[in-house]
Amino acid sequence: MEFNLGDIFESLVDVVGDREALICGDRRLTFADLEARANRLAHHLLSIGVQPGNHVGVQLYNCTEYVETMVACFKVRAVPVNVNYRYVEEELLYLFNDADLVALVVDTEFTPRINAVRDKAPKLAEIITVGEGERPGGAIDYEDALAAQSDAREGFPSRSADDLYIIYTGGTTGMPKGVMWRQEDIFFAGMGGANPTGTPVSRPDEVAELAPGRPAITMFPVAPLMHGAAQLATWIAFLQGSKVVLVRKFDPIDVIETANRESVISISIVGDAMARPIAEALEGPLQGVGLPSVFVLSSAGAIFSQAVKDKLAELLPNVALMDNYGASETGFQGTGKAGSSPDTGLKFSVNDRTAVLDDDLKPIEAGSGKVGRVAQRGYVPLGYYKDEVKTKESFVTVDGVRWVLLGDAATVEEDGGIAVLGRHSVCINTGGEKVFPEEVEAALKAHPAVYDAVVTGVPDERFGARVTALLQIRSEHVAPSQDEIAEHCSTRVSRYKVPRLVFTVPEIRRSPSGKADYPWAAKVAKELLETGS
Repeated sequence: MEFNLGDIFESLVDVVGDREALICGDRRLTFADLEARANRLAHHLLSIGVQPGNHVGVQLYNCTEYVETMVACFKVRAVPVNVNYRYVEEELLYLFNDADLVALVVDTEFTPRINAVRDKAPKLAEIITVGEGERPGGAIDYEDALAAQSDAREGFPSRSADDLYIIYTGGTTGMPKGVMWRQEDIFFAGMGGANPTGTPVSRPDEVAELAPGRPAITMFPVAPLMHGAAQLATWIAFLQGSKVVLVRKFDPIDVIETANRESVISISIVGDAMARPIAEALEGPLQGVGLPSVFVLSSAGAIFSQAVKDKLAELLPNVALMDNYGASETGFQGTGKAGSSPDTGLKFSVNDRTAVLDDDLKPIEAGSGKVGRVAQRGYVPLGYYKDEVKTKESFVTVDGVRWVLLGDAATVEEDGGIAVLGRHSVCINTGGEKVFPEEVEAALKAHPAVYDAVVTGVPDERFGARVTALLQIRSEHVAPSQDEIAEHCSTRVSRYKVPRLVFTVPEIRRSPSGKADYPWAAKVAKELLETGS
């Protein structure tokens, strides 16, 4: 057996098959149940002509079918591709064709969008629908597809550690791109080698050997499974023989009640976009309920602001709050240091595969104060699917060592940790000074009237760009004036970082995973400036 997720999952079923593996809504599946349903779907995929290496899109809210589809694809050596369920027709068409999807598992809620673009995606031959609504023409119902097939583990091709795992990431800028991982590489880089808090396994057989002796804890990835971090969190749990709980869509009250009902030990979310509503629910309608079984509340993909972290610490004094650092191109890289936040500086303890490289691709010395790009070596992706230019820009070989370069600017601390300044791609250059939006956003969200905020730059003839804030105001508050915002921020960030323009909007647009949509923010800020709103 190699480090292949299909093989390893089957080995787990053989030893912990009667353990609960996956819960969502009213459906509860053991490892054996999950495999049986995945086997049926795998046989269906083979029956419709899906071949090893083919790409199968997954356009679903969180549900057991999402995980079943991933397992089924791994079994037949196909590649599941995450599809952002918020994408409109133009974005969907781009992804369908860029990813070369040959089949799609999709919620019937999205049938109108699929009908609008299907004829323009010539490789997309088969559609399988989940849900009770109207299906696209020629589509087959998911449960009907399963009912017609065997649940036996037979007739599947031999698998390899080189089988692909692709995560499509939109990031904060530009069109989505597919990060191509070998399964062995993401097993270690993104799934902790089946032992994220200790020494990774040295043999794939060890996963099943260790699982029966491990406690069957319950883990709760709250973010959408179309977000890489939630997928990896799910597999981290499975590889330890543990249980995963899902909710279809994020609702803070549902999250809290589900966590308490299922005695969840660990919850993973994405930054303030989820943390703030959870805190408000615990302080409001669920006051006094708490999260008594939870030991860890972690964030990946976005960082807790200090204001939200302080509120959670007050409401959940016995819960460890963790900021995890990583990316779709790296997997897990490290955790936030004590006191780390966008307000005071993002500082992380990182693994020994992470470094900060200068413009000459040389590691920056600890304590030098030089700014470089965060990079990782060792287990790294093969590149971006069908994008040689971006692959060449981001994946480099230095002295025989292959690195992936991230968009994060950072310095190296005296103790070897890193201080992340922000994303190069969204950095605002104003009068020669660089402003990273995350720090200013954290300062803005510390204002009692501000529910959410995003910061961007608008063109300026004199300074190149003006720091501009878009604010979503709490319903019970009046929007603060620009002078009030300036006074508030000036006590938290340098004067040149204080927003020169402030606009209020009904809602801050974020991805389903909670990440800020900076292209949207730049477009809206420019429009509001031009109209004088």
